[in-house]
This record gives sequence, C-alpha cells and structure tokens, in this order.
Amino acid sequence: MPGTGVLRTLEDLLRVVRALAYEFETDTVFVVGSQAILASMPDAPEAARESPEIDAFPANARIWELTEAKRTRDGVQPMASEHIDGLFGSESQFHRTHGFYIDGVDETTAKLPRGWQGRAVRVQTEVAGRTVTGVAPAPEDLVVSKLARLDERDKRFVGAIHERRPLDLRLVERRIRETDLDPAVAERAIAYIRGL
Repeated sequence: MPGTGVLRTLEDLLRVVRALAYEFETDTVFVVGSQAILASMPDAPEAARESPEIDAFPANARIWELTEAKRTRDGVQPMASEHIDGLFGSESQFHRTHGFYIDGVDETTAKLPRGWQGRAVRVQTEVAGRTVTGVAPAPEDLVVSKLARLDERDKRFVGAIHERRPLDLRLVERRIRETDLDPAVAERAIAYIRGL
C-alpha cells in the first residue's frame, strides 16, 4: 500500500490534498512544511522525505471556522487546524491506515517570502468528481522557511535538496531578505546559505 513506508511520496501529498479538500469542501489546499517539496521534486532525496507528517491547511479555513462557530452552541471557537489534527493527525485512523499523518497548520506556520503564492507549485487531483489543487511553495521559498528555523532536521533538508539540485544561492539570499524575519535570524540564515 502506498504511503506506509518511512519516506513520503507525491501520492502521499496528493492524498492530503484530497482528504482536506473533501472534508472542508474546498478546491484548494496549501501544503507548507518540508514535504511540500514533493510537489516540485517528487524525486527529492531520502533525507528530505523522512517526515511522518505533512503540514497542510484548506484555503477556506477561516470561512469554515466562522460557519462551524454558528453551528455550535457551546461557545468554543472551532479551529480548522484542530479539526485536521483530530481527524487526520498523529495516531488517527488516517495515520494508522496510511502510515503518515496530517499536521493541521495555518497560513502563519511557515515563514515564507513575500509573493510566494505567485511562485508556488500547483498539483491537481480529483476528489468527489471535481478537480482540486494543492499549492506548495517553490523550492527556494520552502528552503527559506527551513532556514528561518534552522534546526538539525532543517539543515539536513536544505543540504540534501542542494546536493540533489543545486539551489540558486543568490536567489535564496534575496528571498531571505524578502521574508519577515527577525534580523538576527535572517543573518544566521544568510550565513548558513553562504556556507553551502
């Protein structure tokens, strides 16, 4: 069965797009974590595909939350990310069935450069008789989001991507400067990228 191994695949990413598009009745799903690389690089190196999770959110998350809030009477504000975690998160039936889980996030989770959506990679799939789109940051934009955090996993991810398909390091540096980052974080990211 696809998706039961340790490494994520493009089919796993498309499964996420279908699951969230169906559950949230949307035509667009954003995938923003490391596994977003699969949209532009299905042959990404193993070190970039080791995650047990795919970070995603539906384009209509805020509308869904407002609609659900009107349906509930308990005063608890529904959160799309929590709904995703409950249905598709760690230890869910989805996780047990497919060997990975969906981490419900929102548009503020990944630190991405201004204009990233205009450069995004789009993948399409079918669900319930309609075409739905997964939107993922372009590789350089995704690398910037990893450089913003720059933990050991992020360093492995960036290094593996750069080794497989050399990044335009000047472009990455420019995109770092186009991202709303603390100046110290930006300088650390630039120093790291210059060392590749």
